[in-house]
Amino acid sequence: MSAISALWNAESIAVIGATERPGALGRKPMDFLLRHGYKGRILPINPRGGEVLGVPAYASLTDVEGPVDLALIMVAADRVPGAVDDCVAAGVPLAIIASSGFAETGEEGTALQAGLVARARAGGLRLIGPNCIGAVSFNNRVLATFSPLFGAESVPFEPGTLAFVSQSGALGFGAASLALQRGLRPGWVVSTGNDADVTALEVLRELSAEPECTGLLGYLEDTPDIATLRTLAESGKPVALLKSGRTEAGGRAAASHTGALATDDRVLDAALRQLGIVRVDDIDELLDVAQAFEFPLRPEGPKVAVVTTSGGSGILAADAVEDAGLELSALSPESTAALAEIVPPFGAVENPVDITATVLSDPSLFDKSLDVLIADPAVDIIIACFCVMAGPDVEKAVTALSKAARKGGKPILVARTGADFLAPDAPAQLREAGLPDYPTPARALRAASALWQVSRPRTATSAPAGPGAPAPAADAGEPQLKALLAAAGATVPKGRIVTGAEDAARLVAELGGRAVAKAVVPGLLHKSEAGGVLVGITEQEAPEAYGKLAALGGDVLVEELAPAGVEMIVGARTSALGTVLTVGLGGIFTEVLDDVSHRLLPLAPGDAEAMIAELRGAALLNGARGTAAADTAALARLLEHVALAVQDWPEGFELDLNPVRVLKEGAGAVVLDAAYTVAAPAAD
Repeated sequence: MSAISALWNAESIAVIGATERPGALGRKPMDFLLRHGYKGRILPINPRGGEVLGVPAYASLTDVEGPVDLALIMVAADRVPGAVDDCVAAGVPLAIIASSGFAETGEEGTALQAGLVARARAGGLRLIGPNCIGAVSFNNRVLATFSPLFGAESVPFEPGTLAFVSQSGALGFGAASLALQRGLRPGWVVSTGNDADVTALEVLRELSAEPECTGLLGYLEDTPDIATLRTLAESGKPVALLKSGRTEAGGRAAASHTGALATDDRVLDAALRQLGIVRVDDIDELLDVAQAFEFPLRPEGPKVAVVTTSGGSGILAADAVEDAGLELSALSPESTAALAEIVPPFGAVENPVDITATVLSDPSLFDKSLDVLIADPAVDIIIACFCVMAGPDVEKAVTALSKAARKGGKPILVARTGADFLAPDAPAQLREAGLPDYPTPARALRAASALWQVSRPRTATSAPAGPGAPAPAADAGEPQLKALLAAAGATVPKGRIVTGAEDAARLVAELGGRAVAKAVVPGLLHKSEAGGVLVGITEQEAPEAYGKLAALGGDVLVEELAPAGVEMIVGARTSALGTVLTVGLGGIFTEVLDDVSHRLLPLAPGDAEAMIAELRGAALLNGARGTAAADTAALARLLEHVALAVQDWPEGFELDLNPVRVLKEGAGAVVLDAAYTVAAPAAD
């Protein structure tokens, strides 16, 4: 048994600070363990010895004979260091510190917390918390917690398959109570408080190895460790995370376009998508996804068929399919022909399939239509919508849906729009049938989308295909960056720094008679806004242009004019999760339209093409409104060149290529401007 798994497998639990005093936190775990039938050894620790609630108590943890798998520390903050030392002396592998008064209180508490972790690690003890409500296993009846949830008169306490892990104890156990109210079956609920040692993500990773676990749900406040996220994703168990802190001050946004677009929260979104982990926005959505995770069926693709007893529900479901990132199935001609023999003439046989309210008098309509949809290879997921159906009618519908799910092995999610009093037994019937149940089509579709996200095949990332480029000097300007990028395989315009007005005129003539002139000034990242870019200058205009740009205080770069094309941004920067690559619409539209896609490096095969396809502006590249298609293959190659080049660049760097002009198909993609910054290392 690993140290962390003692949270749900402990055969002996010490409660340090156990007491009989009514209302005291040290009494609650004793109450809960006894009331809910914990089968292991309960070891109250109280300096007075004697008994606590009829259980023999020990004056010190070191007085206990035999192993102690888990200790729950329920004493004031100033007594916690001594309790930790006792756990180390007794050879306890894991302790939960319920006490508050640590990092959540400020600098002094942070220092105290750091000392606890150091002395625990030195003694081979892992810590959960501090400031932690504890953990519960519904399967083994381990209740190492003081959560008021388990003091309620009636708490459903059946074995379950879902794992809930939360940094916030109150929020975590509150979500667990709502899950129980919905009829969901949590198997494990764990809070990790301040995450001083063992993190919520580590607990989720440990739970992913539990054979009975069908889904992992987490609430995180801190930025997760990418290595642990990857391991969790590779477990094969479906994962959904609610991560708070989406907003941020955005002080770095002025440094570069890439910094403004690739915020840490957006990078986290991208990383979770890459790994096949679902990110949700609130507790309701987390529980909706949990309902889908309870059952084993997984889709083989994103194509959805909708069958409904209400035309309105079918329309809402069809609208929600695209919003959920799924596809409405194009049913085969054989399917529509078969449905035409089943569905009343006033129904609909194209997807969504409306079998109408006739199902109330002929329940076989559900059976027959579902058989057709299950057999159609163009259908991966079925959303069954029905409204205001009562008692026996719901039971008949559930029977038909259950049969179909068993036959076809395809997930069926139910949108049952109607009050519970119409069919009080319906939620339990649907759960027993293995059918996730939602009150609206949109919520059913979001859950279906989550199922597809955790089920879709993933292309494993691999080590980069070669050595990276040397990192630029911290003060590297545009010419140096372009030389480096050209050496890495990118296409840049012909040109150079000119030495004066006459040299500028000569170079414009050499470049075909019209050119671009730019000011190259240290620290000037947004040249256009400062009047530092002049486009289309002639040989005659070159001397005046040189004088104007030189007056800005730096060098003057003259380059050839690039042909017309679609302007994009390509960028890279380090983040808390690793180096991230960004692509989006560029030029003046970069932050106005905010249309970007991100990937953590290294890229997997096909990632560059997928990033481009994700953009809302991909239509511009593909030839919108009769325009010529752009060279997206060249843009994808540029993304791959940049990803390879920056792999070993220093912490805190930002590379901003804006604009990159993507020319007509077959003509390439040219880096028109490049900027680089690197933050100074943080002081120790």
